Amino acid sequence: MRLGLIAVPVTFFAVFFAYPVAAILARGLHVDGAWQLARIWDVVARSDIRHVLWFTTWQALASTALTLLVALPGAYVFARLDFPGKQVLRAIVTVPFVLPTVVVGTAFLALVGRGGLLDELWGVRLDTTVWAILLAHVFFNYAVVVRTVGGLWGQLDPRQEEAARMLGASRFTAWRAVTLPALAPAVAAAALMVFLFTFTSFGVVQILGGPGFSTLEVEIYRQTSEIFDLSTAAVLTIIQFMAVGAVLALHAWTVRRRETALRLVDASVTARRPRGRGEWALLAGVLASVAVLLLLPLAVLVQRSFDAPDFGYYRALMSSDGGVFLVAPIEAIGNSLRYAVVATVIAVVIGGLAAAALTRRDAGRFVRGFDALLMLPLGVSAVTVGFGFLIALDEPPLDLRASWILVPLAQALVGVPFVVRTMLPVLRAVDGRLREAAAVLGASPWRVWREVDLPMVRRALLIAAGFAFAVSLGEFGATVFIARPDNPTLPVAVARLLGRAGELNYGQAMALSTILMVVCAVSLLVLERLRTDRTGEF
Repeated sequence: MRLGLIAVPVTFFAVFFAYPVAAILARGLHVDGAWQLARIWDVVARSDIRHVLWFTTWQALASTALTLLVALPGAYVFARLDFPGKQVLRAIVTVPFVLPTVVVGTAFLALVGRGGLLDELWGVRLDTTVWAILLAHVFFNYAVVVRTVGGLWGQLDPRQEEAARMLGASRFTAWRAVTLPALAPAVAAAALMVFLFTFTSFGVVQILGGPGFSTLEVEIYRQTSEIFDLSTAAVLTIIQFMAVGAVLALHAWTVRRRETALRLVDASVTARRPRGRGEWALLAGVLASVAVLLLLPLAVLVQRSFDAPDFGYYRALMSSDGGVFLVAPIEAIGNSLRYAVVATVIAVVIGGLAAAALTRRDAGRFVRGFDALLMLPLGVSAVTVGFGFLIALDEPPLDLRASWILVPLAQALVGVPFVVRTMLPVLRAVDGRLREAAAVLGASPWRVWREVDLPMVRRALLIAAGFAFAVSLGEFGATVFIARPDNPTLPVAVARLLGRAGELNYGQAMALSTILMVVCAVSLLVLERLRTDRTGEF
């Protein structure tokens, strides 16, 4: 049973991740029939490369810590408190996560750059500083913490913490001794995802950091597309790969040591109206932080999309006369939705099977090691993956370069880790004795999953599907290399418009970005409604 569950995810990652990445590394380090392994030391010994590696690491750690500090109160508010507009706001806070980085970088420039809001009000500029990068990373990853940690927090039985308080513990002591250990796997999973995204940050650093800051991802792109030094790019990819692998191994070890069975309840019974001044103040603080850090940059994008009179930028999207695309830019909306739906199905199936295999008690070392490998697509350069697809998947029986399925396959690679990381804390919290009792009574493994696990993890499954869909809508790094000119996605269309001079192209990019925000918000709101109908929450 264990091997059957893990076989499909292993095959998927071997064919569509390991093979393309290995192909691009071989292209850079295997020259004239021989491996140029000495090139690795030559690159690592360079002082500029060591500076890039140091900056990549510390800014990722700082971004992760700052995101957790800002977003954990939001996770509590969305998990435990009930207030008007909660479902709409939950969908809105996820929108920044799917926006193309080039768009967000431009929006933040309008806020913190020359002539931006801060410059006009107080004469303060943060562009070309690390603070602009850190704030933009919080903007992107706020939803990761809120939805990953909040998904489990909402299902923890509050009576356990209440019992500790009845025994004399203060509110903080009860939370630290009872709730925090139960949340540790979800917090670790969220921190891991935030770290991987910020460690491989590209668009934010390139636009907001200026020439003084460069991550490994930025340097890989520069070496590949500007200097055309594939060997250096390959070495940097290996360094990034090894660093991410070490982080994943540490994460797997620490999380497994903290695993415990938890008493999970329906989240509808844990959400309540705020009580006392403290909770009302916390709710007000979370709403204020959401307004400043998330909604204000989005408002800038919307305002710029309406700068032209008579909706001029939006009307221009209906025509392909500008020569940027073979089709009207508006067609990118339908393309993105179709690709995202297919990618979500693939990610949920692959990630669900992997999560089920990882929670079995008879899981061996290979399966536990695969837990870490599932996260590698978040830590490997999207540039490498995109080029790898073009190089590796070009011969029968895997000649997919002209196939539409190539785009959702690339998007699913990024969606699977979110499915696994969202479902694992809940699956591992299910008391194994319930499964054993069902098996003793004669239930098949499939029926045990359907009758025991599924009712408890349905909420996490829907959250995971929402994450996979949102990630697919906004995926840019790999898609930009494989999306066909007659079938662009929304992020690719925005980037191509921003890359061309002219006010009309810039305005169309802002209009498409606004449409992407609306599509994402509506899709996530529909998911919230579906989750409410299926689970009776909120």
